[in-house]
Amino acid sequence: MPCWYDGPLAAFGVGTTGDDSETDRIVAAALAVQETPGASPALTRWLISPGVEMPEAATAAHGLTAGHLARRGRWPAPAVDEIARALSSQAASGRPVAVLDAPFTLTLLDREATRHRATSLTGYLGSHPLHVLDPLVLDTHLDRYRKGARTLPDLCAHYDVKPSDSGHGTGRTADDVLTVLELVRALGRRFAARLARLQPDELHTLQTRWYEAQVHDRQTWFPRGGAADGQWPMRPTAPER
Repeated sequence: MPCWYDGPLAAFGVGTTGDDSETDRIVAAALAVQETPGASPALTRWLISPGVEMPEAATAAHGLTAGHLARRGRWPAPAVDEIARALSSQAASGRPVAVLDAPFTLTLLDREATRHRATSLTGYLGSHPLHVLDPLVLDTHLDRYRKGARTLPDLCAHYDVKPSDSGHGTGRTADDVLTVLELVRALGRRFAARLARLQPDELHTLQTRWYEAQVHDRQTWFPRGGAADGQWPMRPTAPER
């Protein structure tokens, strides 16, 4: 039986209007599914017209303008429903899903699903847990004392992964997802001695503990850097005031 990083794997990511998972909106999403390393991934893409202002900083991040989304983007409600159902399908199949910075990405999707469909992401998943692989959490734990930034380009350079540049028409979102797919496989191979015997569900559980410890460490060293609840892979819904 192949190790998880040599077996079926998916990757998911979004392009957004900003970096607030509670209030910002999804403008692009992509899901890549690959059965074996080197195989051509099946790629599903979504463009969404968010119905809110598109800041220049967001356009700079993912390459999508408000005008392009107004012309090509779909209404949020049906697109968000399709995205949530696509992730639910991955959970039902037992296929692990690589998500860079899962607490932001999955929390944002959860809030969008609740906003537009009155159903949480957990509601879509039902009895099938989503086994998440977050390269940021994995890298921070497995190579804790490495100096330098840990952005996606930095991780690609460290793990010798060539970023995807295929021009799929959804800005950089689809390319980033394809890159994360390869990054997680490369990370697994780099730390095979520590990861090969773990099943995706076991690794998912470990990441919840690792992330909590990472947040605690950041708050210890940078107490003014902002609060974080340490919940992974999705933050709980904030209580109503």
